[in-house]
Amino acid sequence: MEYYLFIFATFNINFMLHKINEFNSFSEDTIVALATPSGTGAISVIRVSGPKSFEVIDSIFKGKKPISQVPSHTIHYGKIYDFDRLLIDDVMISVFKKPNSYTGEDSIEISTHGSILITQKIIELLLKFNKNIRLAEPGEFTKRAFLNNKIDLAQAEAVADVISSRTEASLRGARNQLDGFLSKKVDELRSMLLNASSFVELELDFAEENIEFIGHSGLLKRIEVIEKEIDSLLNSYSFGRIIKDGVNVALVGKPNVGKSSILNYLLKESRAIISHIPGTTRDVIREEVSIDGILFKLFDTAGIRTSEDLIEKEGIIRSKNAIKNADIVLFINDVEQNIAEDLKDEIGKLTDEEKVISVINKVDIPHKANFAADVHISALTGFGMDILLKKLKEKTVINSNYSEKSAIVSNVRHFNLLTQAKKYLLNAKESVENRLSGEFIAVDLRNTENCLGEIIGVVTTDDILNNIFSKFCIGK
Repeated sequence: MEYYLFIFATFNINFMLHKINEFNSFSEDTIVALATPSGTGAISVIRVSGPKSFEVIDSIFKGKKPISQVPSHTIHYGKIYDFDRLLIDDVMISVFKKPNSYTGEDSIEISTHGSILITQKIIELLLKFNKNIRLAEPGEFTKRAFLNNKIDLAQAEAVADVISSRTEASLRGARNQLDGFLSKKVDELRSMLLNASSFVELELDFAEENIEFIGHSGLLKRIEVIEKEIDSLLNSYSFGRIIKDGVNVALVGKPNVGKSSILNYLLKESRAIISHIPGTTRDVIREEVSIDGILFKLFDTAGIRTSEDLIEKEGIIRSKNAIKNADIVLFINDVEQNIAEDLKDEIGKLTDEEKVISVINKVDIPHKANFAADVHISALTGFGMDILLKKLKEKTVINSNYSEKSAIVSNVRHFNLLTQAKKYLLNAKESVENRLSGEFIAVDLRNTENCLGEIIGVVTTDDILNNIFSKFCIGK
């Protein structure tokens, strides 16, 4: 037992030393970066953070008072001069004193006129002031916020998701994570694991006295509760991924059934060439449309049929790949042709049946046959298209009993860590059921806890942090 406790203690001490060393290396530097997109606009914002923030700005800024002497969370008008006393610009300086700032450090934001030349000149001036001032690395402001315990790692990742969100649903999902709903749930699970493992380790300390603090049935019950909670998070991933990344929809059918016409109708523009000649679409055309706040990625595929044309054959291969990767497949037929049963069978081999919506197009053409389908439409007149949109949305959110206050997993890193955590937890459960020694149970419970800790950054490495923050923009 002493060996396992030594391993756990050594791991935690090494992690804390790593975080302290990384924090100290950051805390010595002051960083600067343009926080707004480079280019011409009404204003630009330059962000500065670190121990020299107020000192460096006072060297070039002239206002009513030095910035180092003003209260936190105030804004001050003044002028910035270069070292030759030449005026560069009229600016507004926003002041944030530690620890009540985004990064947890002394920080300022300089609002200038939106000129590339002005922002370049100001940043160059700041960099010339002191050797401890440097350009920020990608995501370094948010990384410092994490290292200063202003946010956890899951919340830090959500910052990038908020910036990149393109629909109402993706923004709400990112805000959900940034507001800490996932972090709170993960922290609760870690506390439950810590309590369970503490009883196991305590029993190991009193093994010779044969004292039982929790018992096999009590421990098994605690593990099953945690397992259920992890399963709930894992099950939310398919919905969370759709909220974040959108829904892949493949428009599939024989040539000339109106796939491109449906695409054009949904996009409200003539994106795809429409012709009565079969095989007009040779490649997969990818477009995006937001429907009720959800991003739908539409893939107009080449008509699937037997062909000797090398280009068309390649298009058909790509069509089949689109079916495999689709979240929803629109299986499109029309009233002028019989239902493509062979294609229906082919789709059944490539994807799950519950992903398929059967569509009959061209119902504006007089016809006698009564074709069975989920929805009947006319891409020409728009008849039934509202029902098709409703079907698409229903297929997307089916079985998703999540609210804006639910903990939802939308990040593949979180999903993989939860999957690994469940694996360790099941190992611990099996050890309890087989009444194995507490050492085995304790190790697996601690491994489960560490996997969950990686989600919120309680347990992490340089490689993980660098990989996450390198994807951020420079000024964030």
